Amino acid sequence: MTKEERTSRVLEVCLALSAERDREALLSAILDTAMDVACCDAGTLYLLEDDGLHFCRMVTRSMNVRQGGHDSPITLPPVPMEECYVASYVALRGKTINVPDVRTETRFDFSGSLRYDAMTGYRTKSQLVIPMNNDRGERIGVMQLINALDEHGEPVAFSPELELPVSAIASQAAISITNMQYAEQTNDLLDSLVAALSTAIDSLTPYNADHTRNMARMAAKFLDRLEANGDPWAFPEEKRRTFLLAVLLHDVGKLAIPLEVMDKAARLDQHRLERIRERFRRIVLTGRVALREGGMTPEEYGGLTADVEIAEDLIGRVNGAGFLSDDLLAKVDALAARTFVNEYGETEPWLTEDEYTCLSVRKGTLTAEERAVMESHVVLTEHILSRVTFPKQYADVPVWAAAHHELLSGRGYPAHLTAERIPDEVRLLTILDVFDALTARNRPYKPALPLEKALAILRDMAGRGDLDPRILDMFIESKAWEE
Repeated sequence: MTKEERTSRVLEVCLALSAERDREALLSAILDTAMDVACCDAGTLYLLEDDGLHFCRMVTRSMNVRQGGHDSPITLPPVPMEECYVASYVALRGKTINVPDVRTETRFDFSGSLRYDAMTGYRTKSQLVIPMNNDRGERIGVMQLINALDEHGEPVAFSPELELPVSAIASQAAISITNMQYAEQTNDLLDSLVAALSTAIDSLTPYNADHTRNMARMAAKFLDRLEANGDPWAFPEEKRRTFLLAVLLHDVGKLAIPLEVMDKAARLDQHRLERIRERFRRIVLTGRVALREGGMTPEEYGGLTADVEIAEDLIGRVNGAGFLSDDLLAKVDALAARTFVNEYGETEPWLTEDEYTCLSVRKGTLTAEERAVMESHVVLTEHILSRVTFPKQYADVPVWAAAHHELLSGRGYPAHLTAERIPDEVRLLTILDVFDALTARNRPYKPALPLEKALAILRDMAGRGDLDPRILDMFIESKAWEE
């Protein structure tokens, strides 16, 4: 190359290296481009770690040798950080070393290169060894170029003019590698944050942690299916990671929901049940006193004790019912209308207003007030995640996570978004959430539904305009729920 061609090539290489996002491709490109600019036959790329210089890439073009990466890992031990080895010297001192001929060089131990030559028949002559420093002045590795070639393809010494352009490539490569490491560290930080929050949820409600893990597993399988089928909607890697993070964090707001609401297994909690039982005992006791004092006939007293037994049985049935029928609700209304005169001569209801409110819940176990508290977890999810500084590529994580209870019809919450404001990713997240909630086997407040019934409910929701029928069909076809 002429000097102008070399400069142009270095600029092209630096731009290409800064744009590369695949680590393995980046490492290969670093060594290949440096060898092209230096017009040499071979090269080795080392990355610096605590225990020495680790072989990362080894290339000898004349022998068709290319090692490094997932397909051809290098098993050589790292080079010790001792100044007798030229690569280690460069790493320790930060100086470029240009060796015209390793056989006449006395400063360094080239016995390893000579042994390699003896085993392979190769002839190592010249070396240009350059430190790789990033923009913070940190040494992250060493680039070792071997055997500069003349116009006839014969090994010669490296021209000093090559040191600057190759050093520029090494520096840009170090910056690119460091930036990639920062990105990996950011991902690791997010992963550790998600793991910590999941552990916190797990410590409160193991079933909810299972819910999150189940959704993440189904999401990954669904996305794998899209990719395997070449579906146009297949997620690129960055979007896939964003979506899975949203899945893992969608219920983080439940950390702030009281357990007596989140784990409420029946309409009446144990404390309320005890109060009712105690009141019923008092009703029977006051009736017995009235009987002894002549204020009640034996028949009336017998009717009273029978009514208490009927009331206790009614409360037991209502308390555990998945859905409250009109007949049961009418009986609860009648019970709530009854009163008795207590031992102080005061009139008391058989059921307090709070107890009646709990027992008259039509579906599920939560009162309207408790349901509002439970539904607030999505607002809390948004509030918590808004405090996290997500990298730009993950900016959708808090948005998607906080919208997982929105429905296309506008009947969802908390913002009552309608279809035009709900992206496909949230539509998928909602389907995953509803499906797992319906089929979960470890919820304290509801039994698991069989698969076909759960799918029928999802189809019914899609028919009402709550869920996306196209994405639901894709989900059902994927069978992502299967282990």
